[in-house]
Amino acid sequence: MRTFKKGIMSLLGITLISTQLAACGSTAETPKSSEAGKETTPSNTAKPVEITWWNFPSFQALDGEVGKYEKQVIAAFNQKNPDIKVNLEMLTFEAGPEKLNVAIASNTAPDVIYDAPGRILDWGKKDLLAPLNDMITDEVKNDVSPALMKQSMVGDQVYMYPINTAPFMLGVNKTVFEKIGALNLLPLDRPDRTWSFDEYKKALQAVKEKAPDVIPSGFFAKSQAGDQGTRAYISNLGNASFFTDDYSKVAINTDKAGAALDWIVQGVKDKLVVGGSESLTGGDVNDLFLQGKLAISLNYSPVLRAQNVTLKKAEFEDILLPFPTIDGAKPRLEPYLGGMAVFNNGDDAKIAASKKLIDFIANDPEWGKKNLIQTGGLSARNSITGLYNDPEYTYAEKAREFYTNPPTVADGYAEIRTYWFPELQRALIGKATGKEALDSFAEKANEAITKAKAEAKK
Repeated sequence: MRTFKKGIMSLLGITLISTQLAACGSTAETPKSSEAGKETTPSNTAKPVEITWWNFPSFQALDGEVGKYEKQVIAAFNQKNPDIKVNLEMLTFEAGPEKLNVAIASNTAPDVIYDAPGRILDWGKKDLLAPLNDMITDEVKNDVSPALMKQSMVGDQVYMYPINTAPFMLGVNKTVFEKIGALNLLPLDRPDRTWSFDEYKKALQAVKEKAPDVIPSGFFAKSQAGDQGTRAYISNLGNASFFTDDYSKVAINTDKAGAALDWIVQGVKDKLVVGGSESLTGGDVNDLFLQGKLAISLNYSPVLRAQNVTLKKAEFEDILLPFPTIDGAKPRLEPYLGGMAVFNNGDDAKIAASKKLIDFIANDPEWGKKNLIQTGGLSARNSITGLYNDPEYTYAEKAREFYTNPPTVADGYAEIRTYWFPELQRALIGKATGKEALDSFAEKANEAITKAKAEAKK
């Protein structure tokens, strides 16, 4: 029987998008059930199985009650699988990561979890998870983009069943631009909405001049959460990749990316970028956006946009735009991916039962579509589209063509991301130029990659 490795792993917080959604219409095809979950009648296992499901707020909280929707999912699952008891425990984004660390170290990890690649792939690399290859049929594999499958696998082993996705982009307060007569400065007349760095600067300048009570753009560097927003922002402003295509080393430390970071630093001084960025978190910036005090926010997505429907403190219409690039070329958008994993707690019956729960959540003819909509995200399956009657979701579907290689799959990623924000802070407080900060980050990150590769060979 396989047991967990002891000792608290160095698991790092990753901003997971809290996925709440206002009710929307749907015209999507119903997801088809995979081979792992063909049962449509109660199973006849001789002995009842009890499993524990730990879940971050991956679904909309019904009636303000966190976990209420998940309980409905479990009740529906039990109608078809009465011999499987599912114990639900909801995690918070603040305390959840440490609770998982302690559970893993004490061999009390849950059986199944809904999470994101940042943690799941790290667990997979540490041999803590049960492979899900038997659940990924050819139909599923051919219907999920390579960028998303990369975030679900370690080597040739699938450790996360991909369910919902969304491109990380800019969130824009469209109402502000309408009020100042500058809507024409946004690339909304272009089907792909791509725009250049110069066009972006003009839009920010217009906000500064015509809406002095609104901060043109956001930035943050206080904690590890939301790092995907800042790295994609700088990567696109500098037309640079974050890693080389083979993930062998960092590639963002280019002269152009350094100049982009220098522009952000100067932008704070010029009041084009929020002041005190070095001490702000991604959540702080999103709060400013919700208050109508920020025109353009980073780290946005259809999922966060859905959550914000009920959290806005000011009335405004928010829209999605891709990150600008130097020459208006196609941007590189990092894909958010949510999915489920099974811990290998040494009990084959619990592993099998956990897989049945995953298959039900992802592929049940009725609940599969419901669950997708409840996340506020897009389907990880290319064939399942049109879930929402909303032009911003229609654009988000199109923006999936800009998906780039996800940094989360790099060897040593859990350590690499700890070096990112400290270097941004050094630049923001004037202790390093943009290029110096990115070079320092690259040096440390490359050492982490080398170390991780060496450990993997042991």
